[in-house]
Amino acid sequence: MSDIRDTVILGSGCAGLTAAIYAARANLKPLVLEGHEFRMGHLVSADLSKHPFVLNLGSDTLHARTLIIASGASARWLGLPSEQALIGHGVSSCATCDGFFFSGKEIAVVGGGDSAMEEALFLTRFATRVTLLHRRDQFRASKIMLERAIAHPTISFMSNTAVEEVLGVEQKEVTGLRLRNTVTGAQSTLNVSGLFLGIGHEPNAKMFAGQIDLDQDGYVTTHDQVHTRVPGVFACGDVQDRRYRQAITAAGSGCMAALEVEKYLEEHGR
Repeated sequence: MSDIRDTVILGSGCAGLTAAIYAARANLKPLVLEGHEFRMGHLVSADLSKHPFVLNLGSDTLHARTLIIASGASARWLGLPSEQALIGHGVSSCATCDGFFFSGKEIAVVGGGDSAMEEALFLTRFATRVTLLHRRDQFRASKIMLERAIAHPTISFMSNTAVEEVLGVEQKEVTGLRLRNTVTGAQSTLNVSGLFLGIGHEPNAKMFAGQIDLDQDGYVTTHDQVHTRVPGVFACGDVQDRRYRQAITAAGSGCMAALEVEKYLEEHGR
């Protein structure tokens, strides 16, 4: 049984690395797998005294007594080359992370759901104008969130509008947006210093479908903070947190997952 790991951590973000630190302090010698694309074919729970978890990772197979899923969630992007080139240089998917850097500037938010409304409302604390862009004329946002955004004097709306290109790649900072009216096809330019994506996140948990519980949007369902329905399998960070998605909350849940792993191994033997 010497080749069986006490714990394997999937993910090397704030949650995964914090879990690794606390697991290492408990002398569990955790193995951390980087990245969020884990091609996991099988995740089997059984009597720990006989059969540990078996993790199929492409051509490699790992055996572990416990598993911490910290594979995160990826922001949805528009997929434009200019957008990708300017991430961190005026393009962002996190208003709470980067909003402060746009104090006194005009910015745009893309999206039509609650996420976009929340981003836009938060950004009014800093920006002089927030233009909310949406491809359609109907919004998915809840009535109360939409009404709040419409009532705010700093927020303006452009519906039936798609972003064709983010301007400023050569300058290495956002200088504006090239827009297209989705009804007429007419193009226009919007002068802004920042672009925020408010079109949601995609939890990196598809590989666990059918093995642990996922909610309707693909986030790992947990109880008692970090426990999944499979004994010995824990989840932390953005892969199970659809509300906060902050580094500090992810780190906190990573700590909790490691402490629960330590407790679990003490109760079930190592």
